[in-house]
Amino acid sequence: MRLKHGRLAKGYTLKQLADLVECSESMISKVENDKLRPSIAMLHRFAQALESNIASLIAEPDPEMGPVSIVRRDMRTRIHVDPELQGGDVWLERIITPSNGGLLQSHVLNLAPGSRSDGLIRHVGEELGFVLSGEVDLEVDGKLYRLQAGDSAFFPSSLPHGYYNKGKQITRILWVNTPPSF
Repeated sequence: MRLKHGRLAKGYTLKQLADLVECSESMISKVENDKLRPSIAMLHRFAQALESNIASLIAEPDPEMGPVSIVRRDMRTRIHVDPELQGGDVWLERIITPSNGGLLQSHVLNLAPGSRSDGLIRHVGEELGFVLSGEVDLEVDGKLYRLQAGDSAFFPSSLPHGYYNKGKQITRILWVNTPPSF
C-alpha cells in the first residue's frame, strides 16, 4: 500500500493524518506496514484526506501498458478489506489497471455471506453496480433496494450508500465508478 507515500507527499505526520481521518496514529502505522487491512470506508477517508483516490494509494499504474489495459482473469489484483469491520470477507478484484488521469474505474466486488459496508459512504462522482451472482441489499440515500443476479443500480456517489449480503452465498457485483475513487 502506498499510504505512507501519499502521507509524506502531503507533508503530514502520522498524527496530522490521524486527526484528519479520525483514527489513531497506531492504526495508520499498522496500515502503512501491512499489519492491518482497513475497511473500504477508511480507505475512502484516507483518499479524501490526501486529495487522491484509493487506486493511487493501493497500486501503481503500469507505465508500459500504453493506452490499452488488459487484465487477464487469473491475474486480477485482489484487495481484501478488514473482515471484522465488514462482518465477513469482502474483497475487490481490479478489472481495470489504475491509470493517471483516467476517468473510469471498475472492479468486481465480492461479498461473503453476512458481510456489509463499514457504514455509509459518500464521495464525488457516479456509480454503477451490476449483480453478477447472489443478492445484496443496497442502501442509497436512506432507501433500501434488494438486488439479485442480473439487476443493476446507478446513482450519484454523493448520496450516502452502503451494502449488506444477507444471503447464503458469495455475491459478486461488477462495480464501475467515475471518477476513480477506489
